[in-house]
Amino acid sequence: MTKAIKSIVIVGGGAAGWITAGTLAAKIRSQHSEGIQISLVESPKTPIIGVGEGTWPTMRNTLKKMGVLETDFLRECNVSFKQGAKFVHWCTGQKDDFYYHPLVLPQGFSEINLAPHWLANPHNQSFSNAVCVQETLCEAGLAPKLITTPEYAAVANYAYHLDAGAFAEFLKKHCTTNLGVTHLLADVIHVNAADNGDITSIATDTQGDIAGDLFIDCSGFNSLLLGKHYKVPFISCKDVLFIDTALAVHLPYENDNSPIASHTISTAQDSGWIWDIGLPSRHGIGHVFSSAHTSTEQAEEKLHQYLRQHSSNTEQISVRKIPITPGHRAKFWEKNCVAVGLSAGFLEPLEASALVLIEISAAMIADQLPATRPAMDIIAKRFNETFLYRWQRIIDFLKLHYTLSKRDDSDFWRDNRRLSSIPESLQELMTLWRYQPPWHMDFDRAAEVFPAASYQYLLYGMGYTTEASTLGMSQHNQQLAQVLFNKNATLAQQLKSQLPSNRELINKIKEYGLQPV
Repeated sequence: MTKAIKSIVIVGGGAAGWITAGTLAAKIRSQHSEGIQISLVESPKTPIIGVGEGTWPTMRNTLKKMGVLETDFLRECNVSFKQGAKFVHWCTGQKDDFYYHPLVLPQGFSEINLAPHWLANPHNQSFSNAVCVQETLCEAGLAPKLITTPEYAAVANYAYHLDAGAFAEFLKKHCTTNLGVTHLLADVIHVNAADNGDITSIATDTQGDIAGDLFIDCSGFNSLLLGKHYKVPFISCKDVLFIDTALAVHLPYENDNSPIASHTISTAQDSGWIWDIGLPSRHGIGHVFSSAHTSTEQAEEKLHQYLRQHSSNTEQISVRKIPITPGHRAKFWEKNCVAVGLSAGFLEPLEASALVLIEISAAMIADQLPATRPAMDIIAKRFNETFLYRWQRIIDFLKLHYTLSKRDDSDFWRDNRRLSSIPESLQELMTLWRYQPPWHMDFDRAAEVFPAASYQYLLYGMGYTTEASTLGMSQHNQQLAQVLFNKNATLAQQLKSQLPSNRELINKIKEYGLQPV
């Protein structure tokens, strides 16, 4: 009988390692009859990068499947609620220039495309305001649920902002205490391989050789297994996405009752943009920029200008510089090793794609866990095809933010609109959308990272023009669209009067906790 996969070794901790460990361990416990041992080997010397503070709504299901109580997570990881992203000064750079990419789908999204109906009628409100409630809620600083709403349930769809360091520690405790994951502190000093190229074990400085049947590389930018051992090439996308440096800071609130934004704020600058994430205890703020278009000193001054809007004492704040090499590996699963997280690649923090890629990578490994080594090659091929597609779609979506901009105040924005920097796949879609709004069948896969709704929020938030046509404009559809526009306006006002502020709900959860599911 063919030897079964009985042991999994994860190399590296942080969010990538512990999300992967928890996802696999929970799936194995609930679905498989025979135990598969999971060990996580973590260097005691490697610091957590700690700027991945934005998540997607998928994180709710990821944590729920692991058996994590949402109340515990919210209390212990310095968590606030996130309902989307507000993009400031991305389109024209003028004072009143902003739009939202909310986490709520447009009204009636499964049955009708509201975009052509919004485009066809004179409108005095944004696309997102017309089709969903979330811009209204975010502008009012409101939470996405009530204290009486059960754990992980939503009134308005939500994700989280979190403290990345605290999150990794929280998951480590949960995985080792509740899910049976073995945690080993050691540095990898050598990789031992069989004649067929498979990794048989990793040699460590304090734990000896650690053998396994499947190895998961969560070693961060070092990419110890996939990059250094297997030498899988890294594909740069610097010619498409110019951002290559981050300057990150933690900024305390002026007082304990300062409002907490219910969304990520991304404010465009002349050579990049500034993120602003509100946690219960502080802001996480950073300036990401293209070093080909500005200097570190100029970028830091832009960051301090932004910080001074929030606080009068910013000069003593420590600024951390983080280099970014945008791109990904040519493949992600080689032999009996698969990379998850930064070891697989990184683009930029726009749209919080880093953590969701970890989640969906871990979920696919867990869902399609190979029973034997011969099965692994087929699953690896499938995994590589799926994630090469996903990385390319994410690159296209991030690039779209820059190509739609009408800003003409710097070479950074002008260079981003050069056709030579825009992938052909994105050029093709932008041409299509000149004549018809984005819809489900514009994309190849049943499960897209960014659905058609995300493209609609982005295109029409930034003033993209789609020509009027008769497609989807039957009398029945026009009547249905008007019903949905009216329903949305009514619902937005109802929720605005019912929901607490983000900070009010977080304080209540700390005191009382949420109701169990």
